[in-house]
Parts: sequence; structure tokens; C-alpha cells
Amino acid sequence: MNNSNLISTLKANKLMRSREEVLAFDDALNQLAKNTHGVDLEKLHLILDDNCLQQEVMWGLVHVLESFDAREQLQALLNVIQKLVISAPEWTEVIHYRIFNDEPTYVLYQEMLETVDLNSRQIVTRILEEVARKGQLINV
Repeated sequence: MNNSNLISTLKANKLMRSREEVLAFDDALNQLAKNTHGVDLEKLHLILDDNCLQQEVMWGLVHVLESFDAREQLQALLNVIQKLVISAPEWTEVIHYRIFNDEPTYVLYQEMLETVDLNSRQIVTRILEEVARKGQLINV
């Protein structure tokens, strides 16, 4: 199955409401992880969904996203941040926690933020402020 079909399978099964959907999602994600060449990272980010019933399986998607070159992954994130914060605000925050806790990635992200439009920059600033606030409260 090609990467476009795998992403379609992920999208179709992202809520994981049944065992079949969980298995289909997990299988497609595993296949995609084995061959990431040419993957549309923007579409892959938009698979994240806070309504997913199997959060632990969705974590696999986060790990696959993090396996890409940091600059490519962050650029794709910035390109879809306005959509992602609406469809998956919790997962968007999770990704930012992970960026915030990895200094080289965070420095790169800050540099990249200078090149995005004002709306995206404001969204990311609010997310990072929230992550920092929560991190101080729970000592992350």
C-alpha cells in the first residue's frame, strides 16, 4: 500500500471506535513507519484527533511524527497549526510539551516561528505560554 493510501486508512480509522479500527490504524501506522519517504507530514499531523478512543495507540502517531527530520516536521506542524489547534487542541499541546522539553528542537522552533504568519505565531505563543504555565504547576 502506498503512503497516500496509508494516510487515508489512518484518517478513516483515527477515532478507533472498534477493535477493527484500532487494528487498521495500527497496521497502517506500522507500515508507514517502515517507509516514510515522501510522506505528507501536514496530512499526517491532521490525523491527530482528541476524540480518539484509544489514546495510547494515537501516541504511536506522535512517535512517528517525531521520527522525521525536526525541521521538516516542525514546518509541517506550523503549516497546519491553525487547523490542528481546532481539531486536536490536546494533541497540539502534547506535541508542544515535547518540543518545549527538547532544547535543540525548541531553539529551532523559535527560529522557524519568525517566518510564519501572525495568526500562526499567536496560536503557538498561546500554546507555549500554556505549556510553560502548566509545566510550572506540575513540575514537568
